Amino acid sequence: MTGSHRAPGRHHQNQPGNQRWRWLVGMGAVVALGALGVHQVLAEETPPPAPVEQFTSRITGVSALPEPPDGPSWAPDRRTAPNGLKVAAQAMGEQFVLYTKSGAKTFLPGVNLGSTTPGHQPGELAVTAEDYRTWFAAMDRMGIRVVRVYTIHPPAFYQELAAYNRTHPERALYLVQGVYLPDESYARKGDLYDEAVTTAFVDELRDASAAVSGGLEREPRRGRSHGTWTADVSPWLAAWIIGVEWDPSGVHESDRKNAGRPSFTGRYFRSTPEATPTERWLATRMDELASAEAARGRSAPVAFVNWPTTDPLRHPEEPLPQEDLAGVDANHVLPTEQWPGGTFASYHAYPYYPDFQRHEPALQKAIFNGRPDPYAGYLTALRRHHKGMPVMVTEFGVPSSLGTAHAGPLGRGQGDHGEREAMTIGAELLRVIRGTGMAGGFLFGWADEWFKFTWNTIAHQAPAERRQLWHDPLTNEQHFGIIATDPTGPPEGWPRQVLDEPDSPIATRAVAAVDEAYLQLGVDLAKPAPKALTIGLDVLPEIAGSPPPGSTDEGADLAIQLDLAKLTGQVWVRERLDPLPLDYQVPAGLRAKAVNGWQRYQLVINRDLTVPTTGRKLPAELFDVGVLNHGVWDPAAQNADNRNLWRLTGDGTLTIRVPWAFAGFADPSSLQVLVPDGNVPTTRTATGVRVRLAADGALQPLDEITWEPWNRVYYAERLKAGADVLRAAMLETGAGALPAPSSSPAPSVTTSPNDGTVG
Repeated sequence: MTGSHRAPGRHHQNQPGNQRWRWLVGMGAVVALGALGVHQVLAEETPPPAPVEQFTSRITGVSALPEPPDGPSWAPDRRTAPNGLKVAAQAMGEQFVLYTKSGAKTFLPGVNLGSTTPGHQPGELAVTAEDYRTWFAAMDRMGIRVVRVYTIHPPAFYQELAAYNRTHPERALYLVQGVYLPDESYARKGDLYDEAVTTAFVDELRDASAAVSGGLEREPRRGRSHGTWTADVSPWLAAWIIGVEWDPSGVHESDRKNAGRPSFTGRYFRSTPEATPTERWLATRMDELASAEAARGRSAPVAFVNWPTTDPLRHPEEPLPQEDLAGVDANHVLPTEQWPGGTFASYHAYPYYPDFQRHEPALQKAIFNGRPDPYAGYLTALRRHHKGMPVMVTEFGVPSSLGTAHAGPLGRGQGDHGEREAMTIGAELLRVIRGTGMAGGFLFGWADEWFKFTWNTIAHQAPAERRQLWHDPLTNEQHFGIIATDPTGPPEGWPRQVLDEPDSPIATRAVAAVDEAYLQLGVDLAKPAPKALTIGLDVLPEIAGSPPPGSTDEGADLAIQLDLAKLTGQVWVRERLDPLPLDYQVPAGLRAKAVNGWQRYQLVINRDLTVPTTGRKLPAELFDVGVLNHGVWDPAAQNADNRNLWRLTGDGTLTIRVPWAFAGFADPSSLQVLVPDGNVPTTRTATGVRVRLAADGALQPLDEITWEPWNRVYYAERLKAGADVLRAAMLETGAGALPAPSSSPAPSVTTSPNDGTVG
């Protein structure tokens, strides 16, 4: 998914102790991560290049991975077609063939790489040469053989890719180059043939061909890369994938509006008689790209982006009409004999969406590795439909996030996974993709992306233009990476004020800190420790009312109720501040009744639906994201789970990290608190967070935690726990070297004696 599914006058309670626990903290962390791997991101600064020896050590955990085992060479062995075009790969019949020195590779294990880093929006293209250099070395350690990008990256990407491949010819990293649609207004206009949409895309296609060749120069323009491209990476060009995840309404309307458009036959691509207007438009664009490539003497497989929403299959059990409204079929856009690279079908296909995977009887009955597997059934259906051409799953995976946005069969949901579980599922899905006869599988994605949003938290975050300045554990889309981008605070650290109150009835010592993901508290409980504790969080003094469960704190806006004996926890939110109604008006009776004006913190993960073929009514689905897991979260610990948010040790030390949403913030970087106005999100500016502890009828105020607004972020890169399992799957699926089919509709090729090596 390159994108995403989409009171003044309050009585302020007196605080005993004359505000003796005044906390002023910066963007630090309770436990320092150290300077290794820490990034400081400033809009006006560019970090200096790192020494070569840091290429694998900068990302924590990568240097611990063994060197990839010696195996068949992945050095390119380009061929020359009868028409003189050079090919590094071909789509031949139902096989995708990548020519290497050790033979033809017929399955490509890869990863999708974004174009930005924490603290930046993707249009800022903030990745540096050092980043690329580090990432390519880490991908090699992970057994990744293909990197897919969605758009033209800055010149440094191509320079570093060429440098890496010349240094490591036997373990070359191949490129699948994407070309994004610069103008997506077709969705609003309902017209792909709109002149502005078409012209922008044609220009981008030509620029992409030039960039891959090292022959492009572009002036700065907002939202796109610029500079001078001089590195020729075409020897390692495995394929092209153009376009976007097509908007079904836009495609449907465009097809209706352009029904009279003629079919297309170009020199290199053509539309079939059955092609829709959208498919004819795509055939024209693919021919234009092929023409630019052929002018440079080369050919490669070309495909367009697709996803289940606009696949060509019929899904009568799909509850949402827009998910089966329009189809775009790769079978209707075919190469001519002049294009030896051929074509293939490319799908962004995840195991949890759309819902037809949960309701289609044929998919429910599909068996893979001895058990029912709807995802394998869906991939098999795609392969069956596209008989005669290769099919690749060019996005797949699950996120390692606290929040989730959708349930999926076999526990493969869109979130609520620990890192080890997410990596294990990713490895499993890669093997399913290989086992169902696909030609490649590209995991989404390489690194966690802070700017991402998702449908059931987007209304909770404002202002949207600052989303990249903090990292939300509840937004699943921000946590798909193999590489975690952990908030750290600055390398030099921030002063942390330690607070001592030896005679206090609940806590005798406390420390607080904030970072870009959490408000963190460390508390030494009084002895004997209470059996239960409620932590009240007051962010808006003007709002007050009934106290939360387990407390007498009338000023709290959100509260964390902990059972210290059973080691369970629950986040509560005052009904007035509950964000869930912004996303969905829950039917009466589905959600537990509020307790004294307080609701459990929940997310909606599916609205109520009806299965069209059976009339079966499906109730809305809620996820109790506010149920707090107890345990270790240090990624170095074997029993760690990144979803754990609190821990109580035997000596009475309580450590808790509070995601900013659980403290009521819509944007902690500018101290904006979410205040729903009916179903409209609004915000108010806070001065900080006042913390009050409640236990055994007593109330202990810790006063206010404050911080300065920030416009820069600090983070450390880390290989996620369980990545070794994914690595094993990458190495396993990429190890095969099967012969190319003896017969194929694609032209035969001959080896060029002067083009067998890369200079």
